[in-house]
This record gives sequence, structure tokens and C-alpha cells, in this order.
Amino acid sequence: MSLESAQTTAFTNGRSIELGAIPTLEFDGFEDAILDAVALGQRVAALFAAPSARPGGALLYVVLADDRENRLGVTRTKIDGDSFPSLTPQCPQVHMFEREIAEQFGSSPTGHPWLKPVRYHRSWTGRDAWQRPAHEAILAGVTDFYRVGGDEVHEVAVGPVHAGVIEPGHFRFQCHGEQVFHLEIALGYQHRGVEQAMAGGPHARSIHYAETVAGDTTIAHATAYCQIVEALARCQKTARAQTLRGVALELERLANHVGDLGALAGDVGFLPTASYCGRIRGDFLNMTALLCGSRFGRGMVRPGGVVFDVDDARVAELLRRLDAAERDTAVAVNLLWDTPSVMARFEDIGPLPRQVAMDLGMVGPAARASGLARDVRHDQPSGIFRFAHIPVSTYDAGDVFARAYIRWLEIQQSTAFIRDQLSAIPAGEVRVPVGPVAPNKLVVALNEGWRGEVCHVAITDAEGRFGRYKIVDPSFHNWTGLAYALRNQQISDFPVCNKSFNLSYCGHDL
Repeated sequence: MSLESAQTTAFTNGRSIELGAIPTLEFDGFEDAILDAVALGQRVAALFAAPSARPGGALLYVVLADDRENRLGVTRTKIDGDSFPSLTPQCPQVHMFEREIAEQFGSSPTGHPWLKPVRYHRSWTGRDAWQRPAHEAILAGVTDFYRVGGDEVHEVAVGPVHAGVIEPGHFRFQCHGEQVFHLEIALGYQHRGVEQAMAGGPHARSIHYAETVAGDTTIAHATAYCQIVEALARCQKTARAQTLRGVALELERLANHVGDLGALAGDVGFLPTASYCGRIRGDFLNMTALLCGSRFGRGMVRPGGVVFDVDDARVAELLRRLDAAERDTAVAVNLLWDTPSVMARFEDIGPLPRQVAMDLGMVGPAARASGLARDVRHDQPSGIFRFAHIPVSTYDAGDVFARAYIRWLEIQQSTAFIRDQLSAIPAGEVRVPVGPVAPNKLVVALNEGWRGEVCHVAITDAEGRFGRYKIVDPSFHNWTGLAYALRNQQISDFPVCNKSFNLSYCGHDL
């Protein structure tokens, strides 16, 4: 079934469409459109609410990704009052989206199996899905947790304050001895209200909000925001700018993948790789600094292209550093695969079956490690990736080893991509002027960040301002996968499982 036959408007990544072209379905039709699409292998990239003209009402929008056809589809429905029927029992991948809608707009998805706050904040509309008193303080993580009964079942609470330098998050384990029956994750400690701050834009601060959704994913989020503005302004970037964006994105992937492999080695006490990869991660970060002056890519990507250009000398230096880092990475990482004690701690630990990964809507390396060939650079390409393809690496074990090994495969592919692009970088300008933003439009921008799919959706009002700006970081999809992977595992395996996903707290909390 095509996207059109599911009563959606079909379009492509980074292209705007008229709001009037989006069908408004009755809720039953909206539900059928989602369930039929998911049954055919499509997935929910975003499900969110937006204000409607009617007091007390809202519009529900869904963005469906058809990766086999390189297409997106969007449709919507109206909801009135305090509730709407939950789709979660039939489509588990929307369970977090529905909880988020309840929190933001105060409309409860009736029939949701475990309706809880996502970021622990007051509703934007004044309605409260949990009917909390207005004077009651709202504290992140203060909620009812799932409990397993039994004389020998005990509960272990970890966080939100952790040892070392780490973001806050709370993990509640139900255990029988060392065996984990259930893990529940409560976040929200990093909530900054980014989506609300983006409303009314684009303005001078918008790009800075985008860059700091998740600081280690600066390039991916900034690129998605810029693609939104460029689509709304009908701006055509130069080939040189698109190439430099692609190089910066892959350098971001390299730094984080190498850092993750070092951290995984550290979690199992294998110090040679842990020490070397910590240093090599810095080498890749310094390559990004050589591009733009910031190790995390701040200030590199802007609407219309990029701010910083490269000359022949800078390209030569980048290639020299890339060659050296590639050699060092290979030596450090191959120590992992050649060490039986490391493999004993990676293999068969924290498995996430393919079907579960599909049901939960997993993205990025975590999805690919469970055998799902999902990669925006291949499935919904934009920018340089429409012309320069990177193979999609998959593994089918779904365990810690698979999530580690996928990173190693992608390190090799990203290194080859950067070398090819820098060796034949097109001539031309790196930035072009951006005109005014068009009114009454919707646009979706997807990028393959190093954790997975980064999704930005913008809806403009009659004045060409952001009436609604939706951001979906890959961690929003994937935290539930970590909770599932701990089932029937040893609680002592939690650190290495957690690091094998390495999800973002602030990217989830926005």
C-alpha cells in the first residue's frame, strides 16, 4: 500500500508542503492510516500535537517513513477535550509519543498501558492529564513505578545522581537475586523547554537551541534545523557547502563511535583500548575544531550552507590527521575482538531481538545491530548523501557485541567517506543568502546522527513563524530498547548494556 492510499500526503525529506494539502481524517481513519502503514513495514518518525483554532482542541500529526520507497507521509486528525483513544496496544512504537502528548497538551490516550509523564512539566495548555493540583511541585522521577511481587524479589534504585561526570537519569530495577526481571527508566531531569523556545521562530536564538538539543550531536541537529529553514525559504545550497556538512557529520560520528568503543572497553576493565580510544576520540574532535574552531562543531552549520571554508593546506592537514587516526583506531579496536575475556563480556549480553526492535521503532546503530537496515543516509537521503552513498551495516545478534561491532564497521565507512569527499571537494561558495520563510507550510528534516535518526518538523503560521516545532532525538525512540535488553540479564551487566546504547539524557528531555 502506498502512502497516498493510506490517506496521507506523500513528500520527501527536506521538502515543504502546504498545510492545506494535508488531509484531516476522523480519528478512526487516522488510526487505520498508522496501523496499516506500520503493518507494511513503515514506521512512525514523529507523532505530536499542535494547537488548533478551536478552544480546547488540538490537531494530532503523524509523520510516517516509508524507507523502501524513500518517501515520507503525513496526515492529521482533530482531538477535542481531555482524551483520545490510545494506539499503543496495537502499535507499541507510539507509546512514548502518546505519553508526551498527554504531558504537553493534557489530552490522555485512553487505554495506554502505562501512562506516565515523560519530562515532568506542567501542560502547555493548562489541562493536566494527571489532575495534579496547581500548587503541587512537579519533581522529575517522582511517580509510581512498576513493581514485581514476591518474597525474594527486591528493588534497586540507581540515580539520578551517579558516580563520575554523567547526566542525571533514574533507573529502577526489579530483581530476583542478580537477575533483572524489569527495568524502568525515568528521565526529565534535563528538560529545558526547547520546543516551546523554538515557537515563534526562526529567530536569532533558534540555531543555538538546535545546536544544544544534544551537545554531542551538534552537527546533526543543526543541519536538520537548517534544512527546515532552507526548505521553507526555497534555498538551494551549493555542492561545496553540502560536502562540508557531510564531512562534519561523519567526523561527529567518528568521534563518538571511537569514544563509545573506548568506554565499553573501560566498562569491562580492558584498559588498553579504553585508554587509546579516549585519546583518539580527542583527535577526531580536534579535526572538527580544525574545520570551524569548535571541537563539537558549534558555529559550523548555518542556514544557507556553512560558515567556514577549507583551503588546500587545511584539506591536506585533515587528510594527514585522518590517516593517522585511522591507523591508531584499528590497532586499539582490534584488541577488543582479539581478546577472549572481552568477547565473553560482550557476546550474548543484553540481546534485543529484531522483532522487538521493529515493534519499538528503534533507530540508528542499536536498530542495525538487531538486523534492521535503517539509515537515513540510505533510506531518506538529503544533502551530499543523495550523491555519495555509505553502505548500511547490520548485524543480527542484537547484543552488546553487535552494538559495538556496528560502530567499528561505521568507523571504517565514515573514514573512507571523509577521505573521498575531501579529496574531490567541489569548487564554489560555502553559503548563499536565505530568503523569508513561507507561511502555512509543513516540512520534515531527517538526518542520520551518530545515535540514529534526528527528526525536526516545523509548521508555520500565516505570518511565516513557527507555530509548532517538533524535535525527535534518536534517544527518544531507543531508551525503551535499553529497558527491554536488561530483562533476564544480570544487574552487573547494566553498565556495559547502558554504554552499548549510549543514549542521550538531554536529547530525550529537550
